[in-house]
Amino acid sequence: MSVLERWFIDEWTPWYGPDGQGDARADLEACCNNVMLPLCLVALGSNETVLGTAFLKNQSVGDELGVGPWLSALLVKEEWRGQGIGSALIAAIEAQAQTLGFEIIYCSTDSAENLLTSRSWEPYGSSRSLRGPVSIFRCLLGGIDRS
Repeated sequence: MSVLERWFIDEWTPWYGPDGQGDARADLEACCNNVMLPLCLVALGSNETVLGTAFLKNQSVGDELGVGPWLSALLVKEEWRGQGIGSALIAAIEAQAQTLGFEIIYCSTDSAENLLTSRSWEPYGSSRSLRGPVSIFRCLLGGIDRS
């Protein structure tokens, strides 16, 4: 089992755990590219240590409110949080989305609201996940320098 597969199962147990409908390995394998959706970005530290990850994909919790694409699976290992890794992953997803020609991206979250608003994402609505309520945000990319 890969590091990220274990992280996904631990973080999103209702979906990826033994009673969930998700398959962490299959989702990770589906995102192993950078030219089409879904795609996955991984933040690496020294010695190739995995620090975090983020996906850009067509669907996510809350996709009834927007057509996508969706920033999802934003996850930074707890011991490395608060060091700008999450913000860097979001910036990289924003840049990749622009490269692919998208003008808007969405994100549903129950824990990263402050991180998104610090990058000028705007509240867009709410939805429910297996873990409970989630806030939906959107980011308008068109021609904005978001670095």
